[in-house]
Parts: sequence; C-alpha cells; structure tokens
Amino acid sequence: MRTLSARRAVWLVLKRELNTRLRTRSFVVGTAVLLVLLLGYVFFQTALAGSSNKSTVGLTGQAIGIARQLQTEAALSGREITTIVVTDPAEGRKKVADGDFDALVSGSAAKLTATYKSSLDDQLRRVLDQVAQQQVLDGVLSSAQLEPAEVMARVTSTHVQDDAITPQPADHTQRLVVGLVVAFLLYMSIITYGMMVAQGVVEEKSSRVVEILLASVRPWQLLLGKVIGLGLVGLTQLVILGAVGLGAATATGVFTLSGFATGAVLWGLLWYLLGFLLYATIYGALGSLVSRQEDTQSVVGPLNIILVVGFIAGFNLLVQNPDGSATKIVSLIPLLSPILMPARISTGAAAGWEIGLSLALTVTCVALLTWLGGKIYGNSVLRIGSRIKLSEALRG
Repeated sequence: MRTLSARRAVWLVLKRELNTRLRTRSFVVGTAVLLVLLLGYVFFQTALAGSSNKSTVGLTGQAIGIARQLQTEAALSGREITTIVVTDPAEGRKKVADGDFDALVSGSAAKLTATYKSSLDDQLRRVLDQVAQQQVLDGVLSSAQLEPAEVMARVTSTHVQDDAITPQPADHTQRLVVGLVVAFLLYMSIITYGMMVAQGVVEEKSSRVVEILLASVRPWQLLLGKVIGLGLVGLTQLVILGAVGLGAATATGVFTLSGFATGAVLWGLLWYLLGFLLYATIYGALGSLVSRQEDTQSVVGPLNIILVVGFIAGFNLLVQNPDGSATKIVSLIPLLSPILMPARISTGAAAGWEIGLSLALTVTCVALLTWLGGKIYGNSVLRIGSRIKLSEALRG
C-alpha cells in the first residue's frame, strides 16, 4: 500500500539522487577536469591577448632615431613596443631569424625597411607606416612654411561620423566568447546528465530495485524525482564552473564583470533547467525500454545525434552571424533553444520577442514530452527482458 504523498515521494527520490551523485568520484573528478579546462582557456586567452599586443623591434643605423616616436605611435594604437639598439645589422638579422626580434628596422625615418622572419604583424606594420608617413609629411609641410604640429592636430581631429543601423556593442567579441562558452557548457551538461538519467533507470531496472521502489511510489514520481535530482546535480556543477570562470576571467582582465557576463550566467542557468527537463524525461523513458546497460546506447543514440548535430550546426551559425536569419530560426526550435538561445542573448542578438517565443515553445514542449515520457516509463519500467518497442510502450 502506498502511504507516501506525491510531494514526499518525489522529495525522497530527489534526495537519494543528490546524496548519491554529489559524493561520487566521477562528479568530483569531472568537475575538477572541467574547471582545469575552463581556467586553462581563460589563462590562455590572457597570455594570447598579452603577447599579441607586444613587440620587440631592433633598430639599426639611422632608424635608431625613431625609437621614441615609434613607442609613442604604438601606445596610441594600444600596442607596446620594446626597442633595442643594434650596432651590427648581421647580428640583428640573426636575432630576427631566431625569433628574438619581431622585426629589425633600418634606413632613414622617411624610408624605413623592416626585416622579419616570415610575416609582419599588421598592427606593427601600420605603426611603422605612420612613423614614416609622419616624417614625410613633416618635411613637405616644412618646405611649404607650415607648422607640422598645427596641421597634424587639425588632421587627427577629423573623423568619419558613425551612423550604424544595427550597431554592435563595444564588447561584442567578449559577448560572443561568453555566449559560445555558455552554449558548450550547457550542451555538455545536458547530454552528460541526461545519459545519467537513462543509465540510472536501466541500472535500477536490471537490478530489480525498481520493483521495490514502485511498491512505495508511483512510476511518474520515481522518474520525476530522478530527473529533478540529477538536474540539481548538474546545476550545482554549472554554478561552480560559472562562479569560478567569472572570477578568473575578471581577475585576469579577460573581461570585466559587467551586466552582460552576469546576465549570461543567469540566463544560462534558466535555460539549463528547461533544457534538462526537456531531454531528461525522454532519456529516462528511453532507458526504461531496455534491461541491460549494453543496450542503452541503442535507444538513446537518436536523441544524442539530435543534440550533437544541432549543437555543431548552431555553434557554426553563432560564430558566423549570431543575428542571421538561419541562427534565429534554429534557436527557436525547442530541442535546440536551451543551447543556442542563451548564447544569442549573451551576444545581444536576441530580440525580446524571440526570447519570449522560444521560452513559450520550450515550456510547451517540456510539458508535452514530460507527459509522453512519463507514459512510456510507466508502461515499460517493470517489463524485464528483451528491448521493448516504442509503439508497445506507448500503447501500454
């Protein structure tokens, strides 16, 4: 006789999943590995940004005189250039070949020659061009009896007027990176913990534990408790990754802890909950069709393919154009919205009506699939033996 209320039954199953999963070695190790990968990515971006804005330039001959001007022009471009005087040009070329110098600059200020190994950084080239052009301009203005400083002040104060129809935020690149990271973490979490739901159902079914549990709780209560419990385990992991990732990125200066970054994390958590409810119930229902762990992949494989193909296609669309028509359409598909929509929200490409519509469609789909998954689970979880056909499980 069932004496437990529905709420009490779901709570007990949920608590059991939390206590079991949060203490497992796989959860601790998996979270640690993801943290290492996330921190490694943050520090890699820091090192990459730092190295891309620094150059070491050797100066030889008449070019030694442009050292201060070169550093000034570089600073105006947001670049740091270290200049080293080279008395022997041959030694300077050797340092370029060995990678010690990004370039060896020689010749007069008005006619500079840059010696480099295989390619010259575009920003460094522009700085050298500006130095040479300034020298030539000064000479022309002086011959015309004009004051170079006054003329240059007027020239540099003239800028094109901006009239963008759909202007990108100044931090567009940061937004895109955060959006892609959020999409990746959501994809990994949904597919990982969704598979855990399926494997847990098969494990309980094969060991006949489910028969004992169903003596006290109803099938839908057991499935709901398992889904919510594992969902909270995944949410715990995402909160840890989000907090550490934001802290590390802010501390290293990869990006500032602005509203968009915090908002991206909060939207990501909301969409994770919706996405997990969307997929986990189906994972659990499909897992109930088989009685052996070896057969699990055969029933959840099609669902995994939908996730993988959708993620790859959506990821490429996000990189190419987060505001493109194809990206909009794909992000509105309920099975893909939990992964792609939070990424579009992070980039600022998602309009309010798109967010509202995707939420409504996803919630509707969650309700439908939860009812469908519960029916499949209830009709097949107690049937031991060969794989049950989906049509049989639906008929009961």
